[in-house]
Amino acid sequence: MDNFSEQLVTRKETKSDKVSRIGTLITGSLFTLCLVLLGLLQLSQPVITLMFLFLAAAGGYMTYLLVQGRYVEYEYTFTNGELDIDKIIAQKKRKELLTVEVRNFSDFGKYSDDMEETEDMTVVYATDNIISNEYYADFEHKEYGRTRLIFVPDERMLENIKKFLPAKLRNSL
Repeated sequence: MDNFSEQLVTRKETKSDKVSRIGTLITGSLFTLCLVLLGLLQLSQPVITLMFLFLAAAGGYMTYLLVQGRYVEYEYTFTNGELDIDKIIAQKKRKELLTVEVRNFSDFGKYSDDMEETEDMTVVYATDNIISNEYYADFEHKEYGRTRLIFVPDERMLENIKKFLPAKLRNSL
């Protein structure tokens, strides 16, 4: 019988995220507006006007992309001991963050801010920004080397992960 579970985690927006998003929106809008005004001031030279209006459209589109890029979700997929983590941006663009075999975990448990990360360790955050729910997993990854995954599995995902953990980790939980 297959052990399979999926989970979608939406990253909660922090105050700094909101300030950054609003700052990007205001800056991008002002930049776009300035380009439009500069284009309108050059009506006697149609080529320059067209160039400024084209740049304004590009600036507006870039602002839109930057603001939309702040909406992030993570999808965890667990299949028979293999955990896949994907990052979904603005519900449109999907990027595979990593794939790992749970039996290769060297450490696993509840995450806390006082845990040390070494300089040679790659930390992958795939979390909802609510610290009380976070777990961590340490392992060797073929691309990233020593890696720590910080994520928020639900009960079903945790049950499946625990089934495939190495015996020493499963017994320590």
